[in-house]
Amino acid sequence: MKTGLYIHLPFCKQKCNYCDFASFAGRENLIDDYLKALAKEISLSPLQHAETLYIGGGTPSVLSPAQLTQLVKLIENHFGPISSFAESTFEANPESLTIEKLQLLKKAGFNRLSMGLQSFNDNELRALGRIHDAATFVRAYQAAREAGFKNINVDLIAGLPGQTLESFSESLSRLISLRPEHLSVYGLQIEEGTPFFEQGIICDQLLMRRMLEKTRATLQTAGYHHYEISNFALPGHEAKHNMHYWRDGDYLGVGSAAVSFLAGVRQQNTPDLKEYINRLQQGKSPVVFSEQLTGKEREGEKLMLAFRQLDGVELSPLQEKFFSREIERHLQNGLLERDGKKVKLSKEGLFLANEVFCSFVAPFDEDTCN
Repeated sequence: MKTGLYIHLPFCKQKCNYCDFASFAGRENLIDDYLKALAKEISLSPLQHAETLYIGGGTPSVLSPAQLTQLVKLIENHFGPISSFAESTFEANPESLTIEKLQLLKKAGFNRLSMGLQSFNDNELRALGRIHDAATFVRAYQAAREAGFKNINVDLIAGLPGQTLESFSESLSRLISLRPEHLSVYGLQIEEGTPFFEQGIICDQLLMRRMLEKTRATLQTAGYHHYEISNFALPGHEAKHNMHYWRDGDYLGVGSAAVSFLAGVRQQNTPDLKEYINRLQQGKSPVVFSEQLTGKEREGEKLMLAFRQLDGVELSPLQEKFFSREIERHLQNGLLERDGKKVKLSKEGLFLANEVFCSFVAPFDEDTCN
C-alpha cells in the first residue's frame, strides 16, 4: 500500500495574524535539539519506505543551510535518497528562501516547492502579519526557477481585511503571469486564539465568495485544473501527497503535533515543542492521542475526504447503507449532485462544503450542521 511521509517543522520568524497552526516564533534556539528528536522518532518508525514526502510547518525555510543538510541526512538515513520519493515537497516563505538554500534543496533531490505568498498587495501582507513584501516573493520565485525547480505551488488567501475584489483580482493576475504549476487559494478563516480573532475581525463572506468564484473562472480559463476545493493545477501537476490524504491513504507524521494514519489507527504527537523534545530524549513516545474509527464513523470520514475532490466519489454499498438519508438531503438542497455513478459537491456546495462535511461526522445529527 502506498504511504506518505510528513515531517513537521514548527519554527517561524513571526507568527501570522491568522495562523492557528502548531508553530512558534522566536524558538530557533531549539532547532538543533528538535532535529535530534526527529532523528530519534524516525529511527523508531517501522515504516521504511514512502511514495511521497512533505516538509511542512511552520516555516521550514527558516532552518540554516547546515540544519537543512542535517534534515536531509536524517531522512536519507532511514528512508533512502530524497530523489527516491515520487514527489518531495518543501514549504518555504520568501524572506527566508536564499539561493544557497534553494541549491541545497535541489541538489538533495526535492522536486517540488510550496511558497507562501498570500497576496501581491503589500498593505494586505502587513495586515496579515507577513514579513515579506511582493518584491521579495518575486525574487525568491525567480531564484527557485533558476535553481531548477519545475514544480512550484503558491498560496493565495481571499477575504483579507481591507481586501477588495479588484486587489484580489490583481494578485491573481500577477500570479498567473508567473505560471506556477500549482495554486492553493483559500478563503480566510478566523480561528479562536489568533490575533485576528482577538481583534474581532469578521470576514465578508459574500465578498469572499465573489473572489473564489473569480478564482475558479479565471484559473480554468488559464488552463488550470480545479481538482480539489482549494487547489488548482496545470495538467499532471496535481499534488500527489495531498491526493493521498484525500483518497484515504496511509501516512506517517513525524514531529511535534504531527498526525499519522497507519493501518486504520490515527495518532497525534504532542504539540508542545519542549515536551516533544524531552519525551524523545528520555526514550518515550511523543504520541498523546490515538483512535481507531470503525463502522459508520470510518465510512463517514472516507466520504468527507472524498468529497473534497471535485471528481466526487462512487458510493460503496456500506456508505449507501449508513448515509443514504444524508446524501439525499444534500442532493435535495443542492449542495451535492450526481455525475454518472458518482456523487460530488455542486457549484453551490463548493462554497458551503462544511455544511456537507458535518453530516458525515459523529454524532450524525442534522442539528450539528446548523
